[in-house]
Amino acid sequence: MDRRSVIVGGAALGAAWLAGCSGDDPKLRPSASTATTTASEPPPTTASTPPAPTPIDPRIDGTIASGLNVPWAIVFLADGSALVTQRDDASIVRVTADGDVSKVGDVPGVAPGGEGGLQGLAVAPDESALYAYLTGPDDNRVVRLEFDGDRIGGAEPILTGLAKAFNHQGGALTFDRRGRLFVAVGDAANTATPQDRSSLNGKILRIDTQGRPVDGNPFGNEVWSYGHRNVEGLAWDASGRLWASEFGDRSQDELNRIVKGGNYGWPLVEGDSDDERFVRPKVTWPTADASPAGLAISGDRAFVAALRGERLWQVPLEGTSAGEPRAFFTRELGRLRAVAAAPDGSLWLGTSNTDGRGRPGRADDRIVRVAISG
Repeated sequence: MDRRSVIVGGAALGAAWLAGCSGDDPKLRPSASTATTTASEPPPTTASTPPAPTPIDPRIDGTIASGLNVPWAIVFLADGSALVTQRDDASIVRVTADGDVSKVGDVPGVAPGGEGGLQGLAVAPDESALYAYLTGPDDNRVVRLEFDGDRIGGAEPILTGLAKAFNHQGGALTFDRRGRLFVAVGDAANTATPQDRSSLNGKILRIDTQGRPVDGNPFGNEVWSYGHRNVEGLAWDASGRLWASEFGDRSQDELNRIVKGGNYGWPLVEGDSDDERFVRPKVTWPTADASPAGLAISGDRAFVAALRGERLWQVPLEGTSAGEPRAFFTRELGRLRAVAAAPDGSLWLGTSNTDGRGRPGRADDRIVRVAISG
């Protein structure tokens, strides 16, 4: 990203750090989408869903792990532990809720540089494999890693040739409930690609586990939505709707609901627009207050980790709309990149102070636990 070329891209649980809302939230602009297409997933059944815990203002509940190297993605396994990608040393570590950190393996073929390296991670539904988004010597790509529960095997490329640059790599990965893989690909600082539906850059893709386009994709190739600048966060809500956090350029960062075939406007528009050709963002932020990286959804709230803004944004979700965001932990932890909803109802939140643009403390980078329910 041109503006983020300046700003970008183990301990047991400790004593609680009390933290509240920043109190200086800027004016933000929730908006309604003009799109009429439907989300990719049907609503789940809710007959056996237990009542949601009473929400509370997020509060830091201790440090889970420290001394990490640019944690980029956090994904949970069935046993409650998490796998964490470390961007600049191209490794994956396992972190338990008790703070134990162990290396799962080094990922071959990674060429870290700029905002690139080992980025997004997704776990196959049966946990037999991991899928990683990485920057190699010549391109960005998605690879499949064998996983036996303790260690990874070799990297098998399944999607290659995604243009790379110093910035705007994209990198987020997520599986839907039918086992299709969604891949966020940045525009690689080339504004000609996002509106070109034959290019895979500046897009969100939908592929199978072999890297092939899924039947029913809107344009007959891998592309699911287009007109994106740089998406680094993807998450599903309880009704199977896909949401994405997206870096703007000079005026507005975005939280978007992703719909099949939707055009999100870049570079023709940035942020909100009344142009009916484009899907309007649900929330926009001034770029100084966000640089939205990781995205997690827990219950009816989205949580967006902000790099330049150095805060965690909480956004209430109201069906297909979003309410007024609130900021927490402003300037307390430094740059925030990774966030994930944990099985116990908390959030795990990763700092990004060792990425060359932050002010690392002795414990950085860290993953902290954030309590969000009573």
